[in-house]
Amino acid sequence: MNEVVVACAIGVLTASGVWLLLRPRTFQVAIGLSLLSYAVNLFIFAMGRLRIGAAPIVAAAGTPDPAAFADPLPQALVLTAIVIGFATTALLLVVLLAARGLTGTDHVDGREPE
Repeated sequence: MNEVVVACAIGVLTASGVWLLLRPRTFQVAIGLSLLSYAVNLFIFAMGRLRIGAAPIVAAAGTPDPAAFADPLPQALVLTAIVIGFATTALLLVVLLAARGLTGTDHVDGREPE
């Protein structure tokens, strides 16, 4: 049941992000890119075999069983992607504000529809 909820959440985020990317306003495009990055982060995190209550560090004694531990690599990748996503979103918004100041419109193609 949990897998279905996560899969539906990834699908809804992806569909909403693509729909917003196809909109004519630049702010909607920025929000669509953010939703797509959240969907990708959730997908990467889910592919790391989510284990609730599992230890992230292998003990020194004995032979470790990899199935009994959480995989820290997807968590590190998602954390890095979140930080980079915030930085690129901030840069995108600054560029969009500058473009609006130069063109006088917030349409993606720079022209208001006639």
